[in-house]
Amino acid sequence: QVQLVESGGGLVQAGGSLRLSCAALGRTFGNYAMGWFRQAPGKEREFVSAINWSGITTYYADSVKGRFTISRANAKNLVYLQMNSLKPEDTAVYYCARAQVVTTTPDEYDYWGQGTQVTVSS
Repeated sequence: QVQLVESGGGLVQAGGSLRLSCAALGRTFGNYAMGWFRQAPGKEREFVSAINWSGITTYYADSVKGRFTISRANAKNLVYLQMNSLKPEDTAVYYCARAQVVTTTPDEYDYWGQGTQVTVSS
């Protein structure tokens, strides 16, 4: 069984930064890809970023490219999402998830965290 726990969300002003963390409890996740998704009120869950098992391959949604950076520390069972130059439209609940291979498709992720709220004020 794998449990994913997100942390690091909060309230920040536009232009500010936050770093989200996702801890994988239970089995290690060193052989799996990890992804970040977000869901704003009244909207569907959308892809944000993903990283392969080694950290070499990363994907970003166009809306966050150049502002967000995904990384991982396999020895610590952690994956991060550094978010800079935050905008009000980044406000959402952010989820981390695990997949067999790096992908932008939510259906290919088999374990999900409970989410952490990010609110960006204008």
